[in-house]
Amino acid sequence: MTGLAIEETPIRDRGEVERYARDCFSPAGDRAAAGDRVGIELEFLVFDRADVTRHVPRARVEEALPRLPGGSRVTFEPGGQLELSGPAGPLAEAVAGLQADVAAVRGALREAGLVPAGVGLDPVRPPRRQLRLPRYDAMAEFLGVPYGPLMMCSTASVQINLDLGDEPAARWERAHLLGPVLSAAFANSPLREGLPTGWMSGRQAVWENLDRSRTAPVSTTGDPVADWAEYLLDARLMLVREGGDPGSEPRCRTVRDGSTFRDWLGGGGHPPTLADLAYHATTVFPPVRPRGWLEIRYLDAQRPEHWPVCTAVAHALVTDGRAAGAALAACEPHRGLWSRAARCGLRDPLMRRAAEVCFRAAVEALPRLGAPSGLVGEVAAFADRYVTSGRSPADDLMDLVSSPGRSLPDWLIEEARV
Repeated sequence: MTGLAIEETPIRDRGEVERYARDCFSPAGDRAAAGDRVGIELEFLVFDRADVTRHVPRARVEEALPRLPGGSRVTFEPGGQLELSGPAGPLAEAVAGLQADVAAVRGALREAGLVPAGVGLDPVRPPRRQLRLPRYDAMAEFLGVPYGPLMMCSTASVQINLDLGDEPAARWERAHLLGPVLSAAFANSPLREGLPTGWMSGRQAVWENLDRSRTAPVSTTGDPVADWAEYLLDARLMLVREGGDPGSEPRCRTVRDGSTFRDWLGGGGHPPTLADLAYHATTVFPPVRPRGWLEIRYLDAQRPEHWPVCTAVAHALVTDGRAAGAALAACEPHRGLWSRAARCGLRDPLMRRAAEVCFRAAVEALPRLGAPSGLVGEVAAFADRYVTSGRSPADDLMDLVSSPGRSLPDWLIEEARV
């Protein structure tokens, strides 16, 4: 997905911040005429099957990777997490292309004795950073311990990128209102260093313990442009770029004084540029972020059979007005209950009932949206296995550590076989 065009133009007042925010809610590039497309980004924690407590060097993963038939882009997160970003397209095509790439990667890594695991928080190993780019050095210094290293090196997610459509404000509202219920339904990170964390989504717990000026949800007052502009202005500055050689990673200076972008804009001296504002926007991590499309960032990483389900459900409930009507009514009582959703998952009976409504609405909507029958069946099967019984994928891991004779290495072997 193509980003926004940015100029090195000084910003003189908040009106220019609002114009930037408005651009973030304008379809980027060819997306305006392309219809509803989906972009999917999958992160995986990679384990060594011979010793699951061992950190796997990024170079070892890179050496094992095959050519990808679906055209996904391969990147790595600071702790060596593997990320596959599939090309945006209609739901069926986006899912099928990324499934082919995931299968190719899993097969190649299996031959190398490695397992890419779909889980939101490393259940075994402490964090260890592998990438030393200036941006990551500054980020680590700003975020501090213990949650900075955990977020950067030990978490993994499914990110779903959805078109803004003809009613960006409506889709923005839906993505937020659905968030607690969907994050509960797909919670998948209950363990850390082999022990329960007390959260079904321990990944979300990590995010909630970081700087809340950049990880809290954006307000939804009905004016998304104004709300996003205010969020950017009030977020603390994490780092400031300080030049560098053309084409190379810019040098970065950590900002430690607690100042916000609003302070920089009104503080006199050298004013920030539009490029500074755009870079600042990449350092804020709300659960939903606009970039010419909507980034849904609140879902834990999933096993191979589950990430197409959360993609299909989010796509259906955000983009289909009929499905959204029923789902939003069910989710309204849970508006803003992100912490409760992350802690309880679908063990909360009220959250479970809301999730049941959401999944029924998604199953009804997906055929209208062109989803293949197999994908619709996967969504229905997930609902039968988890939602109706008040379980999240995290419960599978909780069962594993509480079952005699079972262990986390057993789980990783199962991951390799899926």
